[in-house]
Parts: sequence; structure tokens; C-alpha cells
Amino acid sequence: MVAPKLIVSDIDGTLLDSNGRVSPRLRDALARAVRAGTKVALATGRPHRWLAPVLDQLPFTPMCVCANGAVVYDPSRDDVLHRHELDPETLADLANTAIDVLAGDTDYGFGVERVGDSAFDPEDQCFLITPGYSTDLWDIGYGVVGVDELVSVPAAKILVRHNAMTSAELFDLIAPAVDPARAHVTYSMNDGLIEISAPGINKAAGVSIVATELGIDPSDVVAFGDMPNDIEMLAWAGMGVAMGNAAPIVHDAADATTASNDDFGLARVIEQWF
Repeated sequence: MVAPKLIVSDIDGTLLDSNGRVSPRLRDALARAVRAGTKVALATGRPHRWLAPVLDQLPFTPMCVCANGAVVYDPSRDDVLHRHELDPETLADLANTAIDVLAGDTDYGFGVERVGDSAFDPEDQCFLITPGYSTDLWDIGYGVVGVDELVSVPAAKILVRHNAMTSAELFDLIAPAVDPARAHVTYSMNDGLIEISAPGINKAAGVSIVATELGIDPSDVVAFGDMPNDIEMLAWAGMGVAMGNAAPIVHDAADATTASNDDFGLARVIEQWF
């Protein structure tokens, strides 16, 4: 493959090392690519409200595909360009499906990511959880509500979190009960969390919007990722690269594998061209 016209990177486990940092080596490699005329975009499961600590480490402002493809966001203008949401009826149906599958189990909870209009919208109005949802260190300012209120407003995705399962175990239970025509189920971390979006909405769908608006063909795109929510994007791109730390299923979907995020895997590939 000749030098790509668009580089797309997942954030956690790919762009960032285990300390949550963009290494100077990677920052320099990306800067060289941008100076050469190549576009760079980020594609993440994070909401756009959680991008600032990442963007502050980059010497340019990339387009961002957020919430696993449900949101396309321009941080240079704090503008949500595209959104794909689940309606309240579907959210309620998905919650009830999970409740049925996990009948008799009380060690789980739900969350939703509402899109809002800005990265500066109040967190407690955009990220809501039920009392059984176990939060992470970065889950700050969330709102706590009952299931009925949780699903009463359109959302980019509904989350199911189980405190005693891995994400793969929870996925294997719930995904078969969800009609793909109704919603798309995936996961981006190992800690008992699955993410459910509108049907057909994944990172590939979001990146395709960005590439189309830039006039770039998929064959001129190289994409990098490490978790199952990256699989569709890696398959869509002209070259899909799995990180050395990627889940086995991601290696199977990729065209190539690089070193881990702690061993400059993303930088090593980009340095081949720039």
C-alpha cells in the first residue's frame, strides 16, 4: 500500500499507551503525516465529551468518530456533524431483553450515552446510569435514575454492565437475543461492559462518513484498533492493522499486526510512509 490519504486510529489501547499518553514518537510521526497532506481521524467508543485529554496531546485537531460510530464530531468547532440514536421505544425493548436474559441476576445495571449538542454539556444530563451500574474512575458527574427514565430520551447507545462477568461473557449471553435489524451489539473493554447502538452503526459507518466528506476512497485508508468494536472499521479500510495487544478476534479481522500500544505499534507503521 502506498502512503494512505487517511489514517484512522482507535484511542484507548491504540493511540494511547497504558498510561493514557500519546508518546512523543507517535506524536511526531502523526505530525509528519499531516504535514505531508494525509488526513488523520480518531474513532472511539468514547463520547465526544471525553476527548479533551486526548486532543490536548496532539499538535493538530482531527475529526472524531465517537460512541462507536453513532456520532461524528468536529472538535475544532465543537460541532456534532452527524448522529445516529436509538429511540426510546427501542431503548426500552433492549433493556427488557437484557432483563429477561439475566433473569434472577441482580449484579448488573444499565447506562446510556445521550448525544447533546456540545462537548461541554453537563455530564449528569448526558451519561446516566441505573443504581446497579458499576462506574469507572473516569465516570464523573453521571446522573443516577431508574430504568424508565434512563430510556425516556433518545441515546447514542445503551450500556449493560455486569460486575461479575467479562465483556465477552456478557456479550455471548445478550447478543444472540438482540435482532441485528434492531440494534448492533459490541464491546470495547474487558470489564463486563457491552455497548448497543442503532442497527448498522459501528466505527466503519462513522469513518465512512468522514472519508466520503473528504473525498477519500476506502482503499486509501489505513485503520488501527485493538478491540471488537474496531473489527468492522479494520475490515472496511484498505488496510486494517491490529495492535499487538489486540484481542485475538481483532487479529483475525485485520490485514496486518503491529507492536503493542506500549511498544510504539502505531508509530512503527506510520514511520514506514512518513
